Amino acid sequence: MNLDMTQEKLLLLLCISPLLFAQSIFLFLNAKKKGANAWFWGIWGLIQTPMPLLFYYLFVVRPFHKKRRPLS
Repeated sequence: MNLDMTQEKLLLLLCISPLLFAQSIFLFLNAKKKGANAWFWGIWGLIQTPMPLLFYYLFVVRPFHKKRRPLS
C-alpha cells in the first residue's frame, strides 16, 4: 500500500494527537495539584513533546519534593 504525502501526514497527526492530548491533561492536573501555573503547562503540553515533561520535572516536581523532605 503506497500512501501519498497527504495521507502520511494525516496518519502521523492521528497517531501523535492522543499523545499530546494525554500529556497536556496530565501536566495541567498535576500542576494544579502542586500550585504551579497549570494553564501554562497544559497549553505547552499540547504544542510539543517531550520537552514539556522534562522541564516540568526539573522546575516543578524536583523542587516540590525538596520542600516536602523533613529536615534531619
